[in-house]
Amino acid sequence: MRKYLKFAIIIVLAVICSIPCHGQDKTIKRKVAIGRFSNETQYGKGLFYDKDNDPMRKQALDILSTKLAATGKFILLEREDLEILVKESEKMDKIGADYIILGSITEFGRKNEGHNKVFSSTKTQTVEAGVSVRLVETSSGLIIYSDEAKGYAETTTKQTLGIGGSAGYDATLSDKAIEMALNQLVENIVNKCMDKPWKAYILSIDDGVYTISGGASQGLAAGDTFPVYKKGKVVKNPQTGMNIELPGAKTGTLTVIQCIGDTPENEISFCSYEGAEVSEEKLMDYYISDK
Repeated sequence: MRKYLKFAIIIVLAVICSIPCHGQDKTIKRKVAIGRFSNETQYGKGLFYDKDNDPMRKQALDILSTKLAATGKFILLEREDLEILVKESEKMDKIGADYIILGSITEFGRKNEGHNKVFSSTKTQTVEAGVSVRLVETSSGLIIYSDEAKGYAETTTKQTLGIGGSAGYDATLSDKAIEMALNQLVENIVNKCMDKPWKAYILSIDDGVYTISGGASQGLAAGDTFPVYKKGKVVKNPQTGMNIELPGAKTGTLTVIQCIGDTPENEISFCSYEGAEVSEEKLMDYYISDK
């Protein structure tokens, strides 16, 4: 009797709190884990260089995080053991993210140029930075986007008869050059992530209530509906030797009843389901999508 009462309570909450909305008509935020940027250049690497405290890689990481967060389309996750996990493809699906971004600073140079005339002098500081990124889909372990870009930044000071600005070392130029390089890549990262369907998975089925991964922080809300698919057959491409999962077949529709959880990592949603029977013993054979 208690199990039916539990389900009835959840249904009542859905009726009270739901606002009709279809999953296909809204944007679901993607979970992205950003790997630490590596500094592949020799700039600033002295005898006591510590790669974990490299200021340039931290600059690049902060700039990219800020730009992705500003789009409002991502939940950014931090993983201290990310570098270890990405080397073990079988563990990628345990990171809790839809995508992993790996980056590196591939080029960095600074130069100063001065010109002296009879009554005036100018000094120009120029910084050039090259950045490369890779976007990895955790569900497949495949690199779905890889590119690199260069950014430039400079400042010029001029003095006439000894009057004018002084041309001291400008530390902000490195930030500006890295930011300009990343500006060229962020839009492509966003498009690649958002073009691919959002996916979630059925975690359990109890008394007719379907519990799925994902919650309010991603944009899910009571009343949202999403199609459920059974995974397609996995075949091997003889040309590349890689396994390819064929498109799944739709089995039914889930309707979100209630979202719970206080962090992106532990959020789940309770749902009702209509459609063909879902095997409780083979839940990993199914997935939910927004397309």
